[in-house]
Amino acid sequence: MSPSTLDELIDALRCLPGVGPRSAQRMAYHLLQRDQRGAARLAHALAYALDVLRHCERCNNFSETDVCARCASPQRDRSLLCVVEMPADLAMMEQTHAYNGLYYVLMGRLSPLDGIGPRELGLDRLIARATDGEVGEVILATNFTNEGEATAHTVAELLRTRGLRVSRLSRGVPVGGELEHTDSGTIAQALVERRAL
Repeated sequence: MSPSTLDELIDALRCLPGVGPRSAQRMAYHLLQRDQRGAARLAHALAYALDVLRHCERCNNFSETDVCARCASPQRDRSLLCVVEMPADLAMMEQTHAYNGLYYVLMGRLSPLDGIGPRELGLDRLIARATDGEVGEVILATNFTNEGEATAHTVAELLRTRGLRVSRLSRGVPVGGELEHTDSGTIAQALVERRAL
């Protein structure tokens, strides 16, 4: 017996991160019963995005054009290249208003257990971008997970051998944080990365 249309919709919604069977079922029922216009709008927006969006040739982020507006902007510092894992990380960096360079989005991180190595991550494209003659410093802003650290280490080694200056975001006690409410690993890292005043 083939799955019903409703079952296929529920199963399709499960592809979203953090959505299990029950959440997918609730979403499907909500869209079908309470918000059919919203469902149609979602379907149209998703189909349109899949049709129109591609990866920027320079930063690998999603774009409607071959080169995105950020990469084409003459106001950006072309000597700085910040490497992030995902588009959401780029968005967070932009929200700081503390960085005015360019980006490269890996669209993932090294994860040998999941079969994601340097080839699958496309590190050759990053190397080509970073060694294009414009970039003077690469800032590694991968996450501070085991996979993010491994990715940063691998990328740093590949770039240093090509004569590029490589830096890494520092870690430590969050702004406004209190030591008593901070985990010991974070405090230890803040001690290691302390700076002179």
